[in-house]
Amino acid sequence: MENVCLYESPLGTVILRSDGDALTYLGFAEETSGPGFETEDEILLCALKWLDIYFSGAVPDFTPPLKARSTPFREMVWEELLTIPYGELSSYGRIAKRIEERTGRRCSARAVGGAVGANPISLIIPCHRVIGSDGSLTGFGWGLERKRKLLALEGSWEEGGDQDDV
Repeated sequence: MENVCLYESPLGTVILRSDGDALTYLGFAEETSGPGFETEDEILLCALKWLDIYFSGAVPDFTPPLKARSTPFREMVWEELLTIPYGELSSYGRIAKRIEERTGRRCSARAVGGAVGANPISLIIPCHRVIGSDGSLTGFGWGLERKRKLLALEGSWEEGGDQDDV
């Protein structure tokens, strides 16, 4: 059984889904209608607490149970995303090199970009911390302005330009 709730963040409404054992989805809603959903689901309550801490500008010291299922490659990319610390950035190319090191098989930055874009649990699996190899702000399914604000919240993005040390 799927449980759903909404969270009002400073960047818009967030939809969360749980299967009762783990968080299965977290993403921004483009449109919502009606009131939010109340929940007694422990997983969703844990994720809501995580969001409260995150949007207060602090670093959550826990991760809700996650269940992001897809191809083995995408899951490997999402595991790499989870290693990017709060307030730090990585690039698609750097992640591709790490996957090459893990698997011994060639991996392209473009393939990593596709997997990053398919991330079903945004924010907690921090796809917003991935930028272009040249330091430019690139793709984010929820919009570059949101990505810029998330990175600024974490202190890893300065308004007015690209970053140099990625």
